[in-house]
Amino acid sequence: MKGRPPPEGAALSALEEFAEQAASAQQASSHWDAFDFIIFSCAPPPRTASCRKPPPLRPVPLLSLATATPPFRLPQAEAKALSRDLFEGRKGLFERLSGVFDNAGIEGRDLVAPVDWYREPHGYESRNRLYLESSEALFETAAAAALERAGLKASDIDGIVTVSTTGIATPSLEARVAPRMGFRDNVRRVPLFGLGCAGGVGGLATAARLAGSEPGSRWLFVTIETCSISIRLDSDDPASLVATALFGDGAAACVVGGAEGTGLATITRAGERLWPDTLGIMGWRVEDPGFAVVFDRAIPPFITAELNGAVAGLLADFGREWSDIDRLCCHPGGAKVIQAIEEAMTLEPGTLDLEREVLRDHGNMSAPTVLFVLDRLLGRGLPNTVLMTAFGPGFTCAGMLLQR
Repeated sequence: MKGRPPPEGAALSALEEFAEQAASAQQASSHWDAFDFIIFSCAPPPRTASCRKPPPLRPVPLLSLATATPPFRLPQAEAKALSRDLFEGRKGLFERLSGVFDNAGIEGRDLVAPVDWYREPHGYESRNRLYLESSEALFETAAAAALERAGLKASDIDGIVTVSTTGIATPSLEARVAPRMGFRDNVRRVPLFGLGCAGGVGGLATAARLAGSEPGSRWLFVTIETCSISIRLDSDDPASLVATALFGDGAAACVVGGAEGTGLATITRAGERLWPDTLGIMGWRVEDPGFAVVFDRAIPPFITAELNGAVAGLLADFGREWSDIDRLCCHPGGAKVIQAIEEAMTLEPGTLDLEREVLRDHGNMSAPTVLFVLDRLLGRGLPNTVLMTAFGPGFTCAGMLLQR
């Protein structure tokens, strides 16, 4: 792939550069330029040296991919007007940050509730009840479409990996829908919470590893996020207002496994990078009314400094080189983030066109978003070798290699 090859020893120099940039940014201004720090996921952290490579992934077919969106459409102009009503007069918050709606690169988003729902106060019980209702519906829609595209029935599935971080479900979502969808009573269930936007790649990789450990088995991966009902609209935190400009709701599902050489592509390698002492970069704070989003203002310089090194580390673990990669498939966390990725990897401006299209049409849906990008990439024609990346709370960078 054209662009800058990840340099040897990039991790240490990039970390030092980031530290200098972050310190400079702190001294220069306390002003929140919202799109300079946005992301629920997209800042790959500094690479730390590891003394042992992870064991290789047994190649696993990607049999199908399907996406789903909820029924309520919100154009960006209406989202801005709604936020003006909700945040007006609160420490001048909206006046200071309203430009984020215009610069987000988003035309509209899909929501699990009508606009009037967001005008009313809601405690965590009310929010989570809506999360369960809407997530079960999205699970069934996305999973049914993925099964149909794979030519399978629910009873053909040996295991299910479910990723969701915007609500609490116990019993978990796949257990709630299993009887009416027709999954077997001995289906294995692996619900995952806390991955944030990294969950699209990390969850699919988990399903692939499980399928690869039992050759011939078939696993369903489903990720659902209802970001819009998790946003604190009663908060004075600038991150809450930024979230109203960026996040939408959605779901995606994939079937992996079965006989080798079948399907849309083959998942050949997967890996992660987790950096200590970065817990405050992004994630949730749990507060009495519900979740409160956490953003760090230094995310874009973090991306610029660390993405190249993170890619270098992943490719080294995969036994591949940058020149082997035909295209990145990235989680589009925000307009500035997509730009930062292109700059970090010295890609031509506009290279990540599908990422911008998905952001434009759906906003940031957290974990499912990168799979919406992959869906469009499959529709256009998958290149021979694709590196998927997504970044999330931890701070972690998840990567996965797809071969056509």
